[in-house]
Amino acid sequence: MKSKCPYKKKKRRVGRGPGCTNGKTCGRGTKGQYSRSGSKRHLMQEGGQNTFIRRLPKRGFVNATKKIFEIINVSLLGELDKAEIVPKDLIELGVIKRIKDGVKVLAKGELDKAVTVHAHAFSAAAVEKIEKAGGKAVIIKEAS
Repeated sequence: MKSKCPYKKKKRRVGRGPGCTNGKTCGRGTKGQYSRSGSKRHLMQEGGQNTFIRRLPKRGFVNATKKIFEIINVSLLGELDKAEIVPKDLIELGVIKRIKDGVKVLAKGELDKAVTVHAHAFSAAAVEKIEKAGGKAVIIKEAS
């Protein structure tokens, strides 16, 4: 019986006798590792050939413990119509997608109004600009 949905492929039934195309050995061949049950073709296995990932050149250094911050500029804080800005508010307003290892405020742009900003990190120049406008920079200890 054909499936009603044209995009859903019907599962192939194998091992239904010699009259079927995929009968007896079920299309696996006669002998060998992959003819047995429980064997899997691993992503890296290429049958004696050097694997693709090992053929690629390795360059540089990858720091596994590096903190990745979401960046917010001071100019953006002035555009938001809030007296107190918390990272969860930035997600709700669509300014950032998610809080990775935290939110960091940088000093690009100008700030006209007094704003209390809660973030995980600030640049020194950003703190100076926020306090010069009459606001306050509050550091959050852990990422939420």
